[in-house]
Amino acid sequence: MASDRMTNQVEQTLVEKISSLCDSLSSLPSLHPSPQVNALFTELVLACIPPSDIDVSKLDMEAQEMRFKLIDLCSNGEGLLESHYSDILASYDNPLAHLSLFPYYTNYLKLSQLEFELLSQHVHGMPTRVAFIGSGPLPLSLLVLATYHMKTTRFHGYDRDSSATARARKLLKSDADMASRVEFRTADVMSLTHVLSLYDVVFLAALVGIDKEEKERVIAHLNRYMSVGSVLLVRSAHGARGFLYPVVGSDELKGFEMASIYHPQDEVINSVIVAKKLPPVHVHVQGEMAHVQGGLPMRTCKCCEREAIMVNGCKMEELAREELQS
Repeated sequence: MASDRMTNQVEQTLVEKISSLCDSLSSLPSLHPSPQVNALFTELVLACIPPSDIDVSKLDMEAQEMRFKLIDLCSNGEGLLESHYSDILASYDNPLAHLSLFPYYTNYLKLSQLEFELLSQHVHGMPTRVAFIGSGPLPLSLLVLATYHMKTTRFHGYDRDSSATARARKLLKSDADMASRVEFRTADVMSLTHVLSLYDVVFLAALVGIDKEEKERVIAHLNRYMSVGSVLLVRSAHGARGFLYPVVGSDELKGFEMASIYHPQDEVINSVIVAKKLPPVHVHVQGEMAHVQGGLPMRTCKCCEREAIMVNGCKMEELAREELQS
């Protein structure tokens, strides 16, 4: 009983500290990199990094609202920080040779190593094509994986912000090999359809789908179009790190088999989930055959069967390649 009270007190103190930092960040006129902005975000990260058993899904309504507001602030701050350093890197003749200028570069080295090791346990051979959804203006994970771990793989980075895509492209200007294997495209994930079937692995950035409902919609969309057996790598958060990034659980992963989950205990903030796309489950609905797609039963008919034939095999690949080239 005493230990429960102690735990509640510790968690309450943590929530109060994080709430105060949220207020401080909210009061700033801008989240562009500056000594004051950097100091507040550093203090926030240091408050959230220590291992914690706090379950952010069980916070009261006021704390939940603060958390969603803080994740949005972190998203904006992270985007501005990445844009700032992407512009700095683009000023060099060979931007990729200077990635270490980014203050959290070593974290990305560790995270990419972790993700590659987890993928290697569940993907047979080297992936041929990999997609990054939400690659951003400074796609460090993609660049590190392409440079050090997947040296023959083709990468496509997708971001709905055209300015982020333009910045990312500039980083490849002096590296012929990377430019031949890496492409950045402006697109919202919900606009990607058959092209998703071409990828062996799809990475979903932590800040694509900030709230639970949006995350569920994004993952359900990926489930609809990814190939059976392909791998979805999702970045999540655990414990107090859930104040910085959305938490992804099994509820959001309908249609996927969770193959592995890893919660770092060091300065790497994001948890990593590796999930495999499952085949549709066939069920009977009022005497008719239906299949379950992303956890939802979908009734089939002769017209649907003819349509399915038209998007299977080479026809499906033709649709995917047309989308990729558009």
